Amino acid sequence: MADPVATTGVLTAGDPAHAEGLSFHPMDQFMVKPLFGDYGDPVYWYTITNVTLWMALAVLCVVGLFVLGTSRRAIIPNRVQSVAELAYGFVYKMIEDVTGRDAVKFFPYVFTLFLFILFANFLALIPSSFSPTSHIAVTGLLALAVFLTVTIVGFVRNGASFLGLFWVTSAPLAIRPVLAVIELISYFVRPVSHSIRLAGNLTAGHAVLKVFAGFAQVAAISPLAVLGVTAIYGLEVLVAFIQAYVFTILTCVYLKDALHPNH
Repeated sequence: MADPVATTGVLTAGDPAHAEGLSFHPMDQFMVKPLFGDYGDPVYWYTITNVTLWMALAVLCVVGLFVLGTSRRAIIPNRVQSVAELAYGFVYKMIEDVTGRDAVKFFPYVFTLFLFILFANFLALIPSSFSPTSHIAVTGLLALAVFLTVTIVGFVRNGASFLGLFWVTSAPLAIRPVLAVIELISYFVRPVSHSIRLAGNLTAGHAVLKVFAGFAQVAAISPLAVLGVTAIYGLEVLVAFIQAYVFTILTCVYLKDALHPNH
């Protein structure tokens, strides 16, 4: 009989080679599957997947915080209202400080981005959950939306003078064309770096966390592995907030370029 590994290149649970490998697979947690199916089942554009579920939960958390949590609008706020007001003030001040008061009109969009990414990151820290922001398909769409918004706003607000963003007037005239090409390439690379930064950090953190959790199965090193899991989990809580903050503040920086291309 032909060797199944040699003919298919795939290891199955019954293969001897599988038994000699890892008993846990850190990257399995990022696999997309139908919500009411198994891995390997076909996924179409209308299929409800684990990604869909956890993105919907992130949206529900945002709605719960700002609709249910602030429904009373008490003068002395409860804890949920206090968190909502703190988040509101935090992002509002970020936009004012980075982009300027004339960018406050974009506050709902920027605030929605921040909250969605923040809740998606935090929900992914629940055991057996799923991290939608670890997928380029999700972060890439968010970054592309920011890129298109910024570009459209730049041309609508400034017209052809928006192209002045790529013409470095402070540089010597001889090297300005070279710098213009570099600035143009850098501008179109923005959505790539914007999306990969978020997805890459979330993927790396969750993979390392899964590796340490797998080592906890080995009795000889389980105490060290548990300490490692605890430390990395605490770091991931911090990373979940920082990455939402970084994505949002970069959005503000890009928006500033669109509103004030000559600065």
